[in-house]
Amino acid sequence: MRTYEVMTIHRPDLAEDDVRSRVDNLAGFLAERGATVTGKDIWGKRRFAYEIKHLHEGYYSVVTFTAEPPAVAELDRMLFLADEVIRHKIVRPGD
Repeated sequence: MRTYEVMTIHRPDLAEDDVRSRVDNLAGFLAERGATVTGKDIWGKRRFAYEIKHLHEGYYSVVTFTAEPPAVAELDRMLFLADEVIRHKIVRPGD
């Protein structure tokens, strides 16, 4: 199993409680696929340096987890298709 971090930016029109529940759902999605979530950090609403999809701000969150590569590929696809996620990035810390 490898360690990963996924940063997501959620739409600013969501309530902060909705963002927290979506991050919890993301952790549950990973757990169903055999991953272990080691940390969740919600940064709150931040202003963008530049406009993304006609939006100027969004809710940032970072989830740290260990998983096998197939689970990460499924997570990437799920986040790409999610309407409430503006951007996401999955990285391996230290690489």
